[in-house]
Amino acid sequence: MSWDCGLRYMFSVSPALQPGSMRIHMQGDKEDLSRLEVVQRLAKDGYRFLQNHNKGSERTGEPQSDEAVRLCLKERGHDVLVLQRISSERPALSATARGGGRVEARNRRYVVVSGTPEKILEHLLNDLTLDDDQGTTPSKESDTLLDDVLLTYPVFMSTSDLCQALLGHYCTKRYRGKEDRKETLERKRKVLHLVSQWMALCKDFLREDEHVKLFMKTLYRYVLDDLYEHPLLEKDVRELQKLYQLHRRHAVDEYSPQRKGKALVHQLSLKENGLQSRGPQRETKEVLCHVYITMDSFLSMRAHAGIVAQELLQAVAERMEIPLGKLVLVAVTYNGGRLLLQPQDRVFSDSLRPVGRLHVCRKDLGEVLNPFTDNTELQQGTARMLSLDTWDVAVALTNFDWAIFESIHEQELVYFTFSRHSSSSHTVALELLLQRCNEVQQWVMTEVLLCPTLCKRVQLIKKFIKIAAHCKAQRNLNCFFAIIMGLNTAAVSRLGQTWEKIPGKFKRLFLELETVTDPSLNHKAYRDSFKKMKAPKIPFPPLLLKDITFIHEGNKTFHDNLVNFEKLHMIADTVRLIRQCQNDHMGNGITQKSSSEVRAYIDYLHIIDNQQTLFELSHRLEPRA
Repeated sequence: MSWDCGLRYMFSVSPALQPGSMRIHMQGDKEDLSRLEVVQRLAKDGYRFLQNHNKGSERTGEPQSDEAVRLCLKERGHDVLVLQRISSERPALSATARGGGRVEARNRRYVVVSGTPEKILEHLLNDLTLDDDQGTTPSKESDTLLDDVLLTYPVFMSTSDLCQALLGHYCTKRYRGKEDRKETLERKRKVLHLVSQWMALCKDFLREDEHVKLFMKTLYRYVLDDLYEHPLLEKDVRELQKLYQLHRRHAVDEYSPQRKGKALVHQLSLKENGLQSRGPQRETKEVLCHVYITMDSFLSMRAHAGIVAQELLQAVAERMEIPLGKLVLVAVTYNGGRLLLQPQDRVFSDSLRPVGRLHVCRKDLGEVLNPFTDNTELQQGTARMLSLDTWDVAVALTNFDWAIFESIHEQELVYFTFSRHSSSSHTVALELLLQRCNEVQQWVMTEVLLCPTLCKRVQLIKKFIKIAAHCKAQRNLNCFFAIIMGLNTAAVSRLGQTWEKIPGKFKRLFLELETVTDPSLNHKAYRDSFKKMKAPKIPFPPLLLKDITFIHEGNKTFHDNLVNFEKLHMIADTVRLIRQCQNDHMGNGITQKSSSEVRAYIDYLHIIDNQQTLFELSHRLEPRA
């Protein structure tokens, strides 16, 4: 049974849905339909009206709210798609103005409430409006539905399933005459438009997906096969070539009508050799590498995933000002063994996991490097931090964070929340930014607690307060939160003698900054402040994940075996914040040129990650009375 007819039209339903008073106008028909004709047409395609009967609303003339009007598509006795009526304020052609001009009218449209994956996709394709259609413009609801599906489809179907479903919609044969032939071309073009939007949104994210490579190769060959029968697809072929770096391997005249008939019959296997991309290769993935210089403190540095032991040692030696020849890199494996890494040994596996906990040791392997708390490196480190300009430090922190944030894809938040795939390759950039937030917080604690003298500690806290203010001014709320939280940790906040020496204006500034991190009223202060900031800007990722988690845990993903698309729309609406923050339509720019000296210091943060050690340092500085 074909379901295209019912879904193809957008209904305009009169306010009263009571028997005897219902009149429905279908935008595809010129004449009004009687109630009987409407019921017959809807019944043919399996529709039925869902009404919420409210007490005291028996009068036929009383209008019902949009929330009370739903359409339900049934197939084989089961619900497969539920739509809800909404009011769109875009101009619509009224019944009285069809012969004249366009008038402003509330246009009744429908949004998806729930449905099976297949029917949601089918409804999306039917609801799509091609940009070059005469006299029509894409509706906001249609664009939103398309974006919602492309962002959240991993929740209810795999990428492989989506590829197969799109191929199915493209290849379905429904020839029954000239009109059907036109509709077939329109359906094929809608599939290609959806694929184009999908790749434009997720191209970098899906570049390495084998299913997508195979899908694109197969679809491209199908479109070439269809060129003679549907010459208008030539434009879509060029779009495919442009977007996916595909090149014709055969001349068009090789695809004769006879060959085309055979090509449509046989199905190209998705197990064929993958498409060889001729475009630029994906940028090398980066990781935050931890190299322990004591048993409980490490240097955090950004490195490419293919880094070898020699490169890592060189960076550590320069940061610590120790001759490279005196150091070796040792990996302490998860079962407690020690593995001496040779200069050309790779540090990270293909899954971006280190071969073990990395330690820099002296060449004799006799001991791990002495802790900074027991040697002169302590004073040198403190003196270097105190000499750095606070604005330059904030710039370096923001540049570092932005390099990670701008590579985050919205779907990473969906994968992170739903954990559909055990592989972490779908959430690399997001996890990197979360890790960076934690490390900056620990770095602030480390710097303060490794500072031995009271006066220098006071100067250091003042610097961090100014750096936090600068990060906020530079629209980097990730580092802003991290610094404030670092100063508010118990090990630092308990240093009463130190905080007493902080000048009043710095205390007031700190209290003002603290109010932005106040979690009361669902972080209202942060949300209001962040909303006023112009893009591009870097949000506080843990709060964004908290919002999505609340939506996820507070709403079922499936209702009666139907995808709860209202929930997915809320999630898509939330993750779209990433896109809004990354956009720079006004050329505001968030990155600035930073000092090489500051950059060399900020790119290699010294961090103590052992809470007990941090508290011991705190009590050593200011013993409990």
